[in-house]
Amino acid sequence: MRGVGMVRSALIGLVVAGGICTGTLSQDAPANSPANAPPMSDAANAMVGAWEFSNADHDRICHFTFRTDALAGGYRLDIDRNCAGLFPSTKDIAAWSVAAYGTLRLLDARGNAVIELTESESGIFDGFEPGEGRYVLQSAAAAPVRSADDMVGDWAIARGTGKPVCILTLANSLAAADALALKIKPGCDPLVTRFGPIAWRIDQGDLVLLSARGQIWRFEENDANTWLRVPETADPVLLVRQ
Repeated sequence: MRGVGMVRSALIGLVVAGGICTGTLSQDAPANSPANAPPMSDAANAMVGAWEFSNADHDRICHFTFRTDALAGGYRLDIDRNCAGLFPSTKDIAAWSVAAYGTLRLLDARGNAVIELTESESGIFDGFEPGEGRYVLQSAAAAPVRSADDMVGDWAIARGTGKPVCILTLANSLAAADALALKIKPGCDPLVTRFGPIAWRIDQGDLVLLSARGQIWRFEENDANTWLRVPETADPVLLVRQ
């Protein structure tokens, strides 16, 4: 009998060890795993995608992308790198959730609400922070798009330090069937002269500079007077209205 008991104990030990190794004894997935994420409501599903975050005057703008990856208290939120400089309260935001009554909560990494926004009309949310004023969050598809007329004039190309390295003029005369004329003023940095822009256009809300060789530089609006070349690099290139 003693031998049978020893064999039974050994077999139980092997089963337990195997369960630990394979994870079959684990009853709970990590709290923040997708398997344990709360089911997304219709209101939450409507938030997934690209949105524009701005002030009431629409002269400070950055972009949010609402994801479905589960994080503490909600789901992942990707924010443009320039947001913290425009809206300091956004620097710790990492996630988002929709409360029971439809309030949109922007959360830090611990799940604490940093900003709360309410839907004022379909696809537009409002909030207020005493130090920063009124916030407006709207779907990127519904956000106002700059026209070519808005962009005509002199602009400086600047490096990450903010120092202008070239001045160019965006004209409203045609350079080609789908592009407008562009003039470069003397004294430009080799960065710009090597690229050799000769025309420009507005494309899906971005400002695009075109070279004679068919190359492009694409800029995304930071605010009404500053556009950032995308994709962003460690040495940003800016367009700044003069």
